Amino acid sequence: MTERELKRSVLTVTAFASFLTPFMGSAVNLALPSIGDEFSLNAVTLNWIVSSYMLTTSILLLPAGRAGDILGRRKIFTAGMIVFTLSMLLLTFTPGIRWLIAIRILQGVGGAMMFGTNMAILTSVFPPGERGRAMGINVTAVYAGLASGPFLGGLLTRYLGWRSIFAFLIPMGIISLMLIRTRMKKEWADARGESFDWPGSVVYGLAMAALMYGFSRLPSPGGWIITGTGLLLMPLFIMREKRAVHPLFDITLISRNRVFAFSSLAALIHYAATSAIGFFLSLFLQYIKELGPRDAGFVLMSWPVTMALISPLAGKLSDHHNPGVLASIGMAISTAGLIMLCFLNEQTSVIFIIAVLLIMGAGFSLFSSPNSNAIMSSVEKRQLGNASGMLGTMRNVGQTFSMAIALMLLALYMGQEKISPANYPQLMNSMKSAFIVFSVLCFAGVFASLARNKNLRR
Repeated sequence: MTERELKRSVLTVTAFASFLTPFMGSAVNLALPSIGDEFSLNAVTLNWIVSSYMLTTSILLLPAGRAGDILGRRKIFTAGMIVFTLSMLLLTFTPGIRWLIAIRILQGVGGAMMFGTNMAILTSVFPPGERGRAMGINVTAVYAGLASGPFLGGLLTRYLGWRSIFAFLIPMGIISLMLIRTRMKKEWADARGESFDWPGSVVYGLAMAALMYGFSRLPSPGGWIITGTGLLLMPLFIMREKRAVHPLFDITLISRNRVFAFSSLAALIHYAATSAIGFFLSLFLQYIKELGPRDAGFVLMSWPVTMALISPLAGKLSDHHNPGVLASIGMAISTAGLIMLCFLNEQTSVIFIIAVLLIMGAGFSLFSSPNSNAIMSSVEKRQLGNASGMLGTMRNVGQTFSMAIALMLLALYMGQEKISPANYPQLMNSMKSAFIVFSVLCFAGVFASLARNKNLRR
């Protein structure tokens, strides 16, 4: 296989796999009201259908990336796809909410193994001058999944029920595995022979679990205790990594690599400020505006369609222009969209929602591909798994924090009540409060994004 054929094969496999998870996530968002009706769930429990997956991936992305460096990125990526596909089969036949959440956790394991290695595989194959374009295409696949998820998910939910979403994805998972077997035969393991840091992984996992779960329980006393435990465990993890011969995460990437540190922080803030938007707008469109799953899906897909169209251009631009500046501009545009959502009310038109989603899509596109390029281009080859795992971790931790903020505000305003016309005002108040918090976060993130530009070299 020539180098050109290898590049094309790797890009095809990673892009196809990158389509699956966002498609499922956005489709499930549309199906939440139907799932809630079948199992008689309140808004807080509905949130855990989304958060359980993101919590699991947040804990395991960094260990999965490191395992890929040692054992082989293709091997870990393939195992993740097998677990992910198996979980979709199980979800198709899930008998109740407890089983559904448990299998979503299993699915998170597979997702972590895939997304902890995919960017490292791309970076291993594509040199700096071509890397941004390749990442832009990969991100486009992600957004294509996000775009088609609401539309197809809405149709499937309406005519075949929400379980059909997972059944629909099983053949796609099998096709992905066939592509890996036939088109991506090379292995990459730049840290082969080094030991895996099991003690560090355990401490890291416990700290992340405590932080994510505890934050979602705030402002209850138990939430403060669990969050505090996570904060205490993080310094222990850092001390462990400084002493380890082959650490789970190379702390010098944060302490000595300004580009990596501030690019990762910018990713964390941006995802924390934007990820719960789809969750809230799905509830707004279906409960407040009384749209069906299909029509709500049409509205929501305007955001990822915009991202899918702009991301390849943004990635290509980051090969020739300062990716930090491009990402900062994108975050500023996202901030503008979030500020507009702060004025959401029961009379807000669907046209206004679409306009805001188009703005958010443009901002997200200009941020995502250039920021990923900046992170992956700032490290050595043997650290690519660390960088890929950190990139995925920042994305998923940000998404988890975003959903945790949503969960906390829903609990504050609505308690454990099921969503009904009687508490629509409380639902709207929780949305407005969330968008105000997200706007402040994203505005602060612009400055974190700009801070890395001082030392960003092409």
